[in-house]
Amino acid sequence: MRHEAPVQMAAPQDTKFSQKESSDQNFDYMFKLLIIGNSSVGKTSFLFRYADDAFTSAFVSTVGIDFKVKTVYKNEKRIKLQIWDTAGQERYRTITTAYYRGAMGFLLMYDITNEESFNAVQDWSTQIKTYSWDNAQVILAGNKCDMEDERVISTERGKQLAEQLGFEFFETSAKDNINVKQTFEQLVDIICDRMSESLETNPAVTAGKPNTKLTENPPPLQEPNCGC
Repeated sequence: MRHEAPVQMAAPQDTKFSQKESSDQNFDYMFKLLIIGNSSVGKTSFLFRYADDAFTSAFVSTVGIDFKVKTVYKNEKRIKLQIWDTAGQERYRTITTAYYRGAMGFLLMYDITNEESFNAVQDWSTQIKTYSWDNAQVILAGNKCDMEDERVISTERGKQLAEQLGFEFFETSAKDNINVKQTFEQLVDIICDRMSESLETNPAVTAGKPNTKLTENPPPLQEPNCGC
């Protein structure tokens, strides 16, 4: 019997970036995040826009699973985001669901110009509940909102479904860079909030100034106290 290739760990053009970032152990927390949804909803473009601030329409369908790493800061804590881009095709479902375990957050994406991708959201939500841990946080994203002339899923329908599933909701566009950063920041903030509610978790990442914003810039170096 013929088997599919196991897993594509990183795109060739990204190997240097991924190896360097993955080997960096200097962080306070690491959050594993997954982007899931039907094929061609824009998951790969969304990840590249967030991680590299780049966009191209020339992406081919992801084979298996791919990932990028991005470092952000909150309350002077360094948080390493390991963001996995999963294949949407059914034939890779066994591979991708194996990565759900241990994920702290999911970005569940549909295409506002594709009714089928929207109808599949419920099934993807069920997979999250089946294969991930109970406290995994989810944001529903209606992608390609730049294609207003081709819209078939209204914003209101997206909001209603998100409310029904208990998820927060954004409409996004990787092409026009609409709500890309905001979506990831909100997901990380939700995870941090849940961490602070856990008695078993050190709440240092959420301690300090209230409503501290996530940032990509490291905190300023503290001046040493002079005992002169």
